[in-house]
Amino acid sequence: MTARFQDDLLQLWSARDIGARLLDVATASHARAIAFLVLISLVSFLPGFFNTPPIDRDEARFAQATKQMIESNDYVDIRFQDEVRYKKPVGIYWLQAAAVRVGQALGVPDALTTIWLYRIPSLIGAVGAVLMTYWTALALGSRRTAYLAGVMLACSILLGVEARLAKTDAMLLLTVVAAMGAMARTYFRNCEKRALDDPAWLDPAVFWTALAAGILLKGPLILMVVGLAAISLVVFDRSAQWLKDLRPVPGIFWMLVLVLPWFAAIFGRAGESFFAESAGRDLLGKVLSAAEGHGAPPGFYLLLFWLTFWPAAPLAALAIPAVWTGWREPATRFLLAWLVPAWIIFELVLTKLPHYVLPLYPAIALLTARAIARGELSENRRLRPLTTHWPIIALLGSIGGIIALAALRKQLGLLAWPFAGASIVVGFFAWRFYGEDGAERSFMRAALAAMLMGIAVLGVDIPLLRPLFPSAAFASMFETRCAKPQFAAAGYHEPSLVFLLGTSTRLTDGHGAADFLLEGPCRFALIEARQERGFVQRAEAIGLRYSPGLRIEGINYNGGRAISIAVYRSEGSL
Repeated sequence: MTARFQDDLLQLWSARDIGARLLDVATASHARAIAFLVLISLVSFLPGFFNTPPIDRDEARFAQATKQMIESNDYVDIRFQDEVRYKKPVGIYWLQAAAVRVGQALGVPDALTTIWLYRIPSLIGAVGAVLMTYWTALALGSRRTAYLAGVMLACSILLGVEARLAKTDAMLLLTVVAAMGAMARTYFRNCEKRALDDPAWLDPAVFWTALAAGILLKGPLILMVVGLAAISLVVFDRSAQWLKDLRPVPGIFWMLVLVLPWFAAIFGRAGESFFAESAGRDLLGKVLSAAEGHGAPPGFYLLLFWLTFWPAAPLAALAIPAVWTGWREPATRFLLAWLVPAWIIFELVLTKLPHYVLPLYPAIALLTARAIARGELSENRRLRPLTTHWPIIALLGSIGGIIALAALRKQLGLLAWPFAGASIVVGFFAWRFYGEDGAERSFMRAALAAMLMGIAVLGVDIPLLRPLFPSAAFASMFETRCAKPQFAAAGYHEPSLVFLLGTSTRLTDGHGAADFLLEGPCRFALIEARQERGFVQRAEAIGLRYSPGLRIEGINYNGGRAISIAVYRSEGSL
């Protein structure tokens, strides 16, 4: 081994302290902690935020409904094309519409079909949830503990995904954490007679405003999470005295003032159909049956947790013994009341999607961060190896994922390699020196490794996987065509196609596509391979003269199958 190589190794070894040094700097003051949390959140959430095409199906449906609100200037009714969309209240659509309007005012080109504008509320919600987790944790422990909890949430895979999608869940998380944070501070004032430097009106104002915002975003879900936690605490303490400090009478009045105007407006517009659709078909339908094929047995969320709360999930496992023995402590009791009852409900509900349990992840982050700060992580010889060796498993999985992406694209974005390589090195340090340096430093390295891998995979590789986004390929294909093209799609009916090609896009079959081309000039039909035979037969029957155009080969990740879509036009279309 040469002397130079030995020096390089020593320099790399000394870099082990960078995580601790950054942690010391970040927690030197509240201002620095907040600044670092915002920075970490943006590094975690922004890769892929701007350059990933619309994701089917939920994101594209939300974005298209918002787009139609802007086009029609109707901000009460919610529709996807001519179909009413009454599954969720209006909150997220208003936020997305505001973001798009600002984008238009700032001169963003093609703002109505620029998907990242619709994602801005989710980004704000995700960053806000991280900061609210920090604020909540300050009522439970030290600034360092609060900062660790914020980093755990910011780097978690599930929140990273939701921050990049134009839908409700990241913003809902913000409202839940704000409400629970206000409730926590009220609870601890009474439980431990702790003096917090908040104005007497701040916690009730935050609590009831957050509840109202959560209801406008996703209906009664926030009431379930917050209500179960409050009931659990009241039952255990055998006292509801602390709830009076939340000022329920003026608080409920304020909440109703915020939520009732739109509910009254939609009732006047749609009558009982909104409530029948949202509360009946959507809410109760998901409880009593596996809606849209998203069913799974109890234990699904527990199994998925080890991936979705990455990279802090293994440390959460090591914190379980400390949480179990200390559950009578007020802070632990509060966090368990937030976590356990709602988690049980989610496991029992028949319809299961990964993001349903996201409002409970801040409680897990806080429990884990407190165990780390107090040096209470398990040293069990059987449990510890299974959890402290997780970075090696993560690295192998990441390498496998990169190879799979490269095989799918036939090449890999060169920009991804330096970040992926750095992630592997930092992740190796997180595993290798866990015993010597402890959980706190190892987690900060793991968080850095997760951010670097996110840049490589989500920021570079995924957006380059064009076969996954045929709608984006079609949208770019028609940019230079006639002034007002019209489109029909047969067989491929993903919402992203409607969002990118226009609200008037006709979703039909092969026969309907042939009739569509016959109706006028400047018309294009996108025919999926299984519909081509019907298209040709109908075209011959009605005497349509048509010309085949380009063909797009892609993958429908919702159906899990390869697709082939050809573009047809009538010969008089151009």
